[in-house]
Amino acid sequence: MTFKHRRPALLIALAVLVAGCSAPPPTTSAGTSTLRYVAAGSPAAASNDPHGGLANESDALRFSLVYDVLTVPGDDGTARPRLATSWEPDRTLTRWTFRLRRDATFTDGRPVRAADVLYSLRRIERKAAENYGRLASFDTQASTAPDDHTVVLVSRTPTALAPEALESVTFVVPEGSEDFGRPVPGSGPYRMARGDGRSAVLTRNPTWWGPRPSLDGVEIRAVADPQARAAAVTSGQADVAGSVSPAAARSAGTGVRVVRRTAVTEYPFVMRLDREPFDDPRVREAFKLAADRQALVDTVFLGYGKVANDLPTPYDASYPEDLAQRPRDVARAKELLAAAGHADGLEVTLRTTTSYPGMDSAAALYARQLADIGVTATVRNEPPDTYFTNVWSKADFYTGYFGGIPFTDVARVALLSTSPTNETAWKRPAWDKAFAEALAVRDDADRNGRLGALQKQLWKDGGYVVWGLGEGLDLTSPAVHGLPTGPGFQRFLLDGVRLGEAG
Repeated sequence: MTFKHRRPALLIALAVLVAGCSAPPPTTSAGTSTLRYVAAGSPAAASNDPHGGLANESDALRFSLVYDVLTVPGDDGTARPRLATSWEPDRTLTRWTFRLRRDATFTDGRPVRAADVLYSLRRIERKAAENYGRLASFDTQASTAPDDHTVVLVSRTPTALAPEALESVTFVVPEGSEDFGRPVPGSGPYRMARGDGRSAVLTRNPTWWGPRPSLDGVEIRAVADPQARAAAVTSGQADVAGSVSPAAARSAGTGVRVVRRTAVTEYPFVMRLDREPFDDPRVREAFKLAADRQALVDTVFLGYGKVANDLPTPYDASYPEDLAQRPRDVARAKELLAAAGHADGLEVTLRTTTSYPGMDSAAALYARQLADIGVTATVRNEPPDTYFTNVWSKADFYTGYFGGIPFTDVARVALLSTSPTNETAWKRPAWDKAFAEALAVRDDADRNGRLGALQKQLWKDGGYVVWGLGEGLDLTSPAVHGLPTGPGFQRFLLDGVRLGEAG
C-alpha cells in the first residue's frame, strides 16, 4: 500500500549561484549522442559531496544523474517512486516503512541495500549545518533497516508528508563513503567518466534499473554568468543553457529554442522582524504597500512572469486562494510610516547582488518606489561570491531568492522558531505548534486549509515583500528534444531527453 496525497512537489530552493570564470567547453566524441549542458554555478564553489549544501545548479544536475533518490516530484503533486517503490505510515504517522527496488546496483557492481540508504540519510542529517537542515524532520538514528530492501524511517513529529520531504535530495551512496574527492559509485542513469564539479563528463550507466536513456552521455559545465551561458548555445558550443535571463530569452534568434519552465522564481525583499525599523508591523505593512508589483514584473521578468502577493509559495496546493491581492497604496503607506514615528522620512539600506538575473534591477526599481512613500533606500550591490554567506539571512533588509520550494519546506528552513536559517526572525510558538498539528492531518483538504491559515498570518505580519514570480528559462539548440519543463528538481531529470534532427 502506498500512502498518497496532493501538493506541488518541488525542490527546495537551490541556495546560491556565484560568479566566476569557466573552462573551455569539453569536446564531444564523434558518433555519440552527448548533451552539452552549461548550468548555473561557479566553478570556484563546485562541490563533489551530494550531502552538503547545493551551492550550484550544476552540482544538483550532476548529482541527480549520478545518484538515485528515494522519491521524485510527480506532475500531479504527489511524490513518485524512484529508488523507493512504495511507502506506508503507521497509525501515528511517525514511523514510515519504505520498500526499495530490488534491481538497483551501484556502478561498481554492489547491490543498493537499505543499509546504504540509511547511511546516506544519517550522513545528510549529520551535515545539517551545511544543507540547511534538509532532513530535520527525521530522527535517522532511531530509524532502522530491518532487511536489505526495507527502511523504517522515524519522524520527530507526526507527518503525512514524509515521502515529499524525501523528494529529490536524498542522494544514496554506498555505506561508509566519506571521501568524495574522487567519484563515489552511484546507482543513477549516468556515471562519472572524468572531470569534476567545474566540468564533468558523464556516460550512460549500462546497469541502471530504469529505461535506457537515449543519450550516450552528458557533459556539464558550471558557468556563473547567465549571458555567458546563453552565448554558449547561440555560438554552438553547448546544447543547453540553463537559467538564462529574460533578456537573453527575448533576444534569442531563430537558431535556438526557448524552454519556459513553471513560474516559481522569486526575488523577495526580506525584512528582519527583530531589528529596527522592521520590528514595527506598521513599517512592514508600509513597505509592502509601496511595491508596484506589475512594474517590477514587467521590468525584471520582461513578460516571463506574473504578480505575486507577499507569500513565498503561491503555487502550493495549500496557498489560500481567497486571499485578496495586496494593492499599491502610497497614501496608506505614508500614514502607517507617520504612525510609526517616521513622518519626516526613513533611511534604509537595501542589499542586493547579481547572482540571479534581475536581482539588482529589482532592488533598484523598488528603491525608487519606496521613495514615493518617503523612504530613502540606498541600494548596495554586494559581491555574488559572498552574498549568500555574508548577507542572506543576516542583513536587516535585502533581496532574497526562492526557486520552487514548497510551503512546508519554507516553514522548516525559514519560518519555525527552530529553523536553521530563519531569515526574517519569524518566531511564533503558537504558529510552530499549529504547523506541527497541520502536518499530522491525513486528509489533504483539511491539512491544506490549516496550512493556508498559517500563510494568512504570514501575509499579514511577515517580513517578505514577494512581488512576482518569474518563469525559469533555458535556451537549447533545435536538436534538443524532451527537456523537462517542471520546476525545481524535475528539470534535472534528463532520462527522456534526446538529440535529433531539428523540428
